[in-house]
Amino acid sequence: MLIDMTDVCACEPIALVDGEAFLIPHLFTGERADAYLVALLDDVAWEQHAIRIGGRRVASPRLSAWYGDLGARYAYSGLSHEPIPWSPVLAEIKAEVEAASGAAFNSVLANLYRDGADSMGWHSDDEPELGERPVIASASFGATRRFRLRHRHRRELDPVAVPLSHGALLVMKGDTQSNWKHQIPKTRKVSEPRVNLTFRTIIR
Repeated sequence: MLIDMTDVCACEPIALVDGEAFLIPHLFTGERADAYLVALLDDVAWEQHAIRIGGRRVASPRLSAWYGDLGARYAYSGLSHEPIPWSPVLAEIKAEVEAASGAAFNSVLANLYRDGADSMGWHSDDEPELGERPVIASASFGATRRFRLRHRHRRELDPVAVPLSHGALLVMKGDTQSNWKHQIPKTRKVSEPRVNLTFRTIIR
C-alpha cells in the first residue's frame, strides 16, 4: 500500500527563524488513515513509562513505545530504550514517510495521547545519538492536536502553532532542534485519541 506521490498535497513550509520545517496536511487520507489508526491502537506495545523531570521520576503523561532496527538504542528523560522490531504496519508507514520526506529512518518513537489530558512538555529532539542536525518526521493519526514551537534563544520571537490533523506529516530538519523547542499542550477540547509516530535516525 505504498503511496502514489503524485497524489500527495504540496508541502506547506513553516516559517521558522533559524530552523527548517514543512507540513504535508494530508499525506494519509480517508480509509487508509482510519485503518492505520485502528492498527496502531491495537498492535503497538503501548506502555506508560516513568520519566525524570526536575530530578524526580513521574508517570509519563502519555503512552509510548520504541521500535527500530537492531541496535537503534535511544535514551531520553532518564529512560533507555532497546528497540522492538518493526511491525508490518510500522514498516509500511515508515516507507511512505521516507518517500515523502526524502530521508531514511532506522527508528520511531510512537506516542499515544489518549485524550486532551495527555500531553508532551517543552523539549528538543537533540540527544547526542540523533546527530547534530537531525531530520525528524512526525506522522499523526486520530484527533487533531496543536503542536507549538518556541525559539530557544530569542524570546522576542512569537511561538508558532501548527495543527497536526489525522493523516498529517510534519518534517523538521536543519537547525530546528538546536534552536527550537516544541510541545503538545493539554486541552479540554479533545476527547478522542491521537497516535503520533516520530521517525528518526540513531547514529551508531
